[in-house]
Amino acid sequence: MRTPHPLLLIATIYVAGLGAAGQFSKLAVSFVTLSDVYSGASEAVLGLAVSLISLVGLILGLVAGMVVSRIGARRALVVALALGAVMSLWQATLPSLALLMFSRVLEGTSHLLIVVAAPTLIAEATSDRYRPAALTLWSTFFGVAFALTAIVAPSVIASGGLPLLVGAHGIWMATSCIATLLVLPHPIMQTEAPGARMSVLRRHLTAYATPGIATPALSWLCYTLTFVSVLTALPLLTQGDAPSWLAAIAPLVSIGVALTVGVAILSRRRALPVVTIGFASSACAAIFMLVTGFSTLSILILFASMALVQSAGFAVVPQINPDAPSRALANGALAQMGNLGNLSGTPILIALHQGAPLLGPFLFLITAYGLGVIVTWVLGRKAIATMPNGGGVSVN
Repeated sequence: MRTPHPLLLIATIYVAGLGAAGQFSKLAVSFVTLSDVYSGASEAVLGLAVSLISLVGLILGLVAGMVVSRIGARRALVVALALGAVMSLWQATLPSLALLMFSRVLEGTSHLLIVVAAPTLIAEATSDRYRPAALTLWSTFFGVAFALTAIVAPSVIASGGLPLLVGAHGIWMATSCIATLLVLPHPIMQTEAPGARMSVLRRHLTAYATPGIATPALSWLCYTLTFVSVLTALPLLTQGDAPSWLAAIAPLVSIGVALTVGVAILSRRRALPVVTIGFASSACAAIFMLVTGFSTLSILILFASMALVQSAGFAVVPQINPDAPSRALANGALAQMGNLGNLSGTPILIALHQGAPLLGPFLFLITAYGLGVIVTWVLGRKAIATMPNGGGVSVN
């Protein structure tokens, strides 16, 4: 069987990623409509319905990495897309709130398997030359999907209500599942080596004690602690002075810089030092905020700086992990820490803002970015030292 062109493989996997992000955005963007449909439930409960996917990722992130490394990334992606399609089509029938919650847990499992299997497949399907650019493109799937959902959701809901929006997402997932079956060769990656199986607890301890797995995961935690939290707290940070378009433009600036400046740098430099530079630049942006306050300019500078972390964060994984099983585990750990950052960053930032409106958020940002520099510089060096011949990676 002839192997499809890498661009077709990447496009197919990226479409699956948009569907995975849509599992969040379909309810987050339509939250007002969701509240109208389930009018007897409190907003806190419905908020949990949206965030359950993150909770699943936090609890089972590394387990998903184990599953992917055991059954293969292609099979895991196909199963996850099929499960996601079934859950969305079920949700389109507007089941009871209890059943909706149950479906969101299953959908969280689908989401988690996708975000672990997809970058693992991209790393296996692309050459060393194009892999960083492909993984930078992958890093944009969440922001792109939210932007697309925000654009189409109002007209879709106006035409057919929440069932049409959620059902359309189910069709997207089903179509992506079929495309994955048709396009991706089988198998792309090797399965877990014999004797590698161990208990879940032991696997967690081993994984986070392994520099190649811990480095991208912990650095992604430092990034996700601040990205969503700053966007969420913009009205507080800017004291209501931010223009209405800032929350939409800031992540688009980050995506734009990642796909241009990030890709250009990654074509010449290894990913690990790019992540370090990204954290250092973000720390400088935080210092600029301390001096000038949280203005439109300083927010945009911050998101442009974080783009270097975004663009290189996934590209680090294949460069410091020698084989597909370890990459799957690293992507699982990265998903786990990403969900921890998304869940905890916003309440921490808001609490610090309430205590000290300028100094509190600054200390939060500078601590996260400072730890990011330390993780990638110190732990990253250890990861490179464990690679055969240093993995051909330079930290300079």
